[in-house]
Amino acid sequence: MKTAVIYARYSSERQTEQSIEGQLHVCNEYAARHDIVIVDTYIDRAMTGTNDKRTDFQRMLKDSAKRAWDYVLVVT
Repeated sequence: MKTAVIYARYSSERQTEQSIEGQLHVCNEYAARHDIVIVDTYIDRAMTGTNDKRTDFQRMLKDSAKRAWDYVLVVT
């Protein structure tokens, strides 16, 4: 069984929660089509992607040391 987490983020006040919902939808559909079980979701709201000082991104990096999943799904 393949496992994954989802990382979703939007960067500015011009984007909204709909951006996150759209990313989650796309990732969940991809996972379903490829028999991948989603084991966690990490979300950073209104955070720049130009650096890694994002709360859930850092939590995801820390959690990755546990090797509890195979893949990270993101929408680019």
